Amino acid sequence: MDKKLQTGEGFKVITLVLIAFGLFTVLAGFFTGEGTRTWANLLLNNYYFLSVTIGATFWMALQAVTQSGWSSAYIRIPQAMSNYLIVSFVLWIFMFMGLHDLYHWTHVDAVQHDAILLHKAPYLNVPFLTIRFVLFFALWIFLTQRIKKLSAEEDKHGGLTYFNKIEFTSKAYIFVLAISFSLFTIDWLMSLDAHWYSTIYAVKKFIMSFYHGVTWIAAIAIILHKMGLLPMLNKSHLQDFGRYIFALSIIWGYMWLSQYLLIWYANIPEETVYYVPRIMSDYKNYFYGELIINWLFPFLFLMWNRVNSNMNAMLFVVAVLIIGHWVELYMSIMPNTIESHSITYIEVGTFLGFAALFVTVIVWSLARITLIPKNHPYYIESIEQH
Repeated sequence: MDKKLQTGEGFKVITLVLIAFGLFTVLAGFFTGEGTRTWANLLLNNYYFLSVTIGATFWMALQAVTQSGWSSAYIRIPQAMSNYLIVSFVLWIFMFMGLHDLYHWTHVDAVQHDAILLHKAPYLNVPFLTIRFVLFFALWIFLTQRIKKLSAEEDKHGGLTYFNKIEFTSKAYIFVLAISFSLFTIDWLMSLDAHWYSTIYAVKKFIMSFYHGVTWIAAIAIILHKMGLLPMLNKSHLQDFGRYIFALSIIWGYMWLSQYLLIWYANIPEETVYYVPRIMSDYKNYFYGELIINWLFPFLFLMWNRVNSNMNAMLFVVAVLIIGHWVELYMSIMPNTIESHSITYIEVGTFLGFAALFVTVIVWSLARITLIPKNHPYYIESIEQH
């Protein structure tokens, strides 16, 4: 009989306390006159955990399209993570109440007296933003839930019928995701400064999403293995996860440097306006810190084969990258909303609350499914990976 994930009372108490603490910090932020900072943190954490989920489900779809064998034993992890899309949709709805605090283009008077905002008004307006928001989430939730349902049927019946349907749906999901998540990023992050734009911005954020989605999958697989629930995890699997993280860190670093060098070298005021507050202010340490944490650290650390084969070392890498992802988004959002850099209880509490909710959804989802897809056509190939 397959083992099921079970959680103790201690875990439930800790997550509930952290969720309550996060809610308290958000309310305290609003009641103490820190409304803009609180909305900025809600945006940061909403996007953070949505992007991790999107990245994980993209990895899931990619495994089906490429018919990857080694990863088939771990496909339940991103399937469980996909349930967070439903929770994220509900949480994002509240962000519409903070649009005027964060986005200059939502102010009608400002748009009427600004030629650039007036030019972008047919796209950047609240009604059209709402339509795109609902459409994107509807597509993401429908396609990921369909993949998960087909996978459950595959478990019951075996064969290639459901396997082929999963592959087809995954192709559709990747196509939809490439367009929708890029536009979603432009809507909610790049439009914080609607006068500035970059053709690399959305691509860089998509890669960051994929990058950190894989790190979370690797961490969850290791933790489940340590609990005795995924006994097939071996050094070869760890090295494959490590190669994903290593490669994506390089691609993200390339995008980061490409955007920076092209804009800074051209020295066009309309473009450098993005970098001036990030380099010539209190934010400059975080500006270079995000490159060190998200590129230089994994690049140097994961070149060492002993790290790729050691579970505790991999967990350490993931822990550092979790911080790195937060710093990257902090630098994308805060300089456009908060004039001076500072880490307060709002930043700490909001992140801990969202993280606890995210982990709770994943654990709840994993506890209700069969962790090992034994009827997957490539399952035997996966457990014999060496």
